[in-house]
Amino acid sequence: MATRGQNATAQNPPPSLTFQGIVVPGSSLNPKAFFAATRRQYVLQKTLGAWQGFGNTDVIDTLRSGILSGYYVKVSGGLVVTAGTGTVASTARWPYYLLRAARFQANGQSNLVNADGWHLRAREFMADPELNDRGVANGIGGASPGTSRTQGTFAMASESWGVGSNVSAIASATYDVELTFYVPVAYEKKMLTGAVFCQTLSTTLELDLDWANLSDLFTLTGNATVVFTPTVTVEAEMFTIPSDGQGGMFLPNLSAFHSFIETRAPNSISNGNNEVVLAGQGVGRQLMRVLWRTQNGTPPVPLIPGTTGTAPNTNVTMPYWRYGTNTTPETFLDGQDLRYMNERDYGVDFGAFAGLECIDFDRTWAFRDSVDEGSATEIRFGYTIANGVTLTSPFCEYSQDVVLAGAAA
Repeated sequence: MATRGQNATAQNPPPSLTFQGIVVPGSSLNPKAFFAATRRQYVLQKTLGAWQGFGNTDVIDTLRSGILSGYYVKVSGGLVVTAGTGTVASTARWPYYLLRAARFQANGQSNLVNADGWHLRAREFMADPELNDRGVANGIGGASPGTSRTQGTFAMASESWGVGSNVSAIASATYDVELTFYVPVAYEKKMLTGAVFCQTLSTTLELDLDWANLSDLFTLTGNATVVFTPTVTVEAEMFTIPSDGQGGMFLPNLSAFHSFIETRAPNSISNGNNEVVLAGQGVGRQLMRVLWRTQNGTPPVPLIPGTTGTAPNTNVTMPYWRYGTNTTPETFLDGQDLRYMNERDYGVDFGAFAGLECIDFDRTWAFRDSVDEGSATEIRFGYTIANGVTLTSPFCEYSQDVVLAGAAA
């Protein structure tokens, strides 16, 4: 038991701390004072009057100020469709795969965020329980403008797709398109887990926006053309760093990085059981969720995991996750069962058209349920594709939401 004298002894902070590779004074660590005085700000980083174009990359530098929690990317412009003597059809990847990948790196950690627009939008719905796509109508499937859908589109009411997704016979016209994407640097915005300290010349930050090829988004025949010349605007979501009044500053705990990485599974996807070992596992990593979908056909279309009404599920059965030799903590009856759970968790029907499924270990911000990759080794997920499903060049894309030690990225 400590004596009264020991209790009275002041605990001096260490002279310096290292946050995500950046050395700061030890006295700066004061989360209580930081959250009492900080203010969130949206800071315009760059406006691109002319983007690099389909299949190319725009590089965005970030102002070295405050604490960075994420980026908002807005793409707006006229989509000019000229059918001519041919035809124009959109693929199922339109519209959010326009952003083929948002790639973020900080302080030498080169692969913190790397995901396409569909996975980024799904992740945004997961992180914000107030956000959903209910009642937002967009055309999906069939002849343009497509069959009107009001759930499972992943759309926001303030957006405009311009043309429907996976629709044919798009008429010659100029269509207004406005899409937004959120790039999650921090894992969450309340305690700023995984946010990045920017206020030093030692900080190096880069956001790369990879745009899809035209052929990823549209199928053209004859002399048909599609031209898009948008304006791209990037805003950073930042938190100010309060002064301590003595020439120093107050900081929250920034000892962790956040990683959201999309990977194409190396496995050959086939009928029967498909098991995918997660890439990049290691000590110091906490797995928060796994999100995936199977793409099938040419051009690829999401394999819908479940069905509705009285029809039995005919596509996907027994999604599960597993670690070690054969420890399987959770197995779901079928894709429809997991689809129900995802909709209850996020208020969005992930599987309806996007074909996405998620096993979430932090669905109610219960960090206790995350999976420690230092203890649970060889983590993988799996699912069974029914024998009656016709597969053509199928593949699986998955993303991992991970909180990791600042020196282990």
